[in-house]
Amino acid sequence: MRSLPPLALGLFFGLVLVKTEVASWFRIQKMFRFEEAYMFLVMASAIAVGALSLILIRKLDLRGLDGAPIAVKEKAFQKGTIPGGVIFGMGWAITGACPGPIYAQMGSGEYMAIFTFLGAFGGAYLYAFLRPRLPH
Repeated sequence: MRSLPPLALGLFFGLVLVKTEVASWFRIQKMFRFEEAYMFLVMASAIAVGALSLILIRKLDLRGLDGAPIAVKEKAFQKGTIPGGVIFGMGWAITGACPGPIYAQMGSGEYMAIFTFLGAFGGAYLYAFLRPRLPH
């Protein structure tokens, strides 16, 4: 029963991704070809909401459901961020999906997204395997 609310929220999120066409391979390709601004506007609104949320969390000293203060840790820049972002972007452009929409694509019947999922899953495990050997 504890899994029911997160499951319902995940299903709702997937439905929103599909209905707003954020999980559409064609929309994503149009973004990478600079044919339309739709996806850029979606991302800009997500950045604005995230930034505003962080400002409010810090200014209002908000707490989590358990009553503990919400701590937002600063992250130092790492050299691997740039090549990692480029590789992520290339994968996104080729497959038409970043990690969130992969599930929405599979759930909406785009079964070729299974290969995208396997690639993302394999990449995450490859990174976990190589991480101790990577420079910090």
